[in-house]
Amino acid sequence: MWTELVAGLPGPPVFRPAAPHAELLGCTTALGHPLPEELAALLRESNGIEGEYEDGLVWSAERIAAENLALREDAEFATLYMPFDPLLFFADADNGDLFALLAKVRRPDVFVWNHEDDSRTWVAPNLATYLEWRLTGQITL
Repeated sequence: MWTELVAGLPGPPVFRPAAPHAELLGCTTALGHPLPEELAALLRESNGIEGEYEDGLVWSAERIAAENLALREDAEFATLYMPFDPLLFFADADNGDLFALLAKVRRPDVFVWNHEDDSRTWVAPNLATYLEWRLTGQITL
């Protein structure tokens, strides 16, 4: 479903092979909470999606775990920014800003975190719309 949806959108997305179950389990274990179901389903089809310029439309499960842990555990960031625990970062905007789902709340909305002012702004009602709007240029930062 996810690869078909994205393949039907503008731009030449690059799909990776499906995430192995062990990698998804490792991501969940490292984060200490399950991935949102939409994101987990996408990763079961393609372990990350790159856009036209090799930008990370969706990171791999391994990168999701690594990036989130790095942000959550950085002592300096803890003094500069609001807590990152409520967010689950899954993609970057190539300018330092990051896209996130809510980590522990069953709500499909996508937000962008601005690395300069620490704002967290709603950008899409769900992952499918995020991909559509990102690939069609409706999300601008």
